Amino acid sequence: MGISIWQLLIVLGIVVLLFGTKKLRNIGTDLGGAIRGFKKSMGEDDTAKSDANIESKSGGQVYEAKAEQAEKAEDKPRT
Repeated sequence: MGISIWQLLIVLGIVVLLFGTKKLRNIGTDLGGAIRGFKKSMGEDDTAKSDANIESKSGGQVYEAKAEQAEKAEDKPRT
């Protein structure tokens, strides 16, 4: 009832004949890059949510501390 290994090999062979190995390699690379980008954006979203949670729990003190650090960095003379 299911798909056998031979049927999968035949389909794989037809796909390789139609597209060629170079084109399939490029598709795989593009797909991998898209997945990495998606995972990275999901991680950034989680980081932004955790920063917002920390800020809301501390009553905005985290934001004020970050602003003070940025002001101090701007005030320092650069050499």
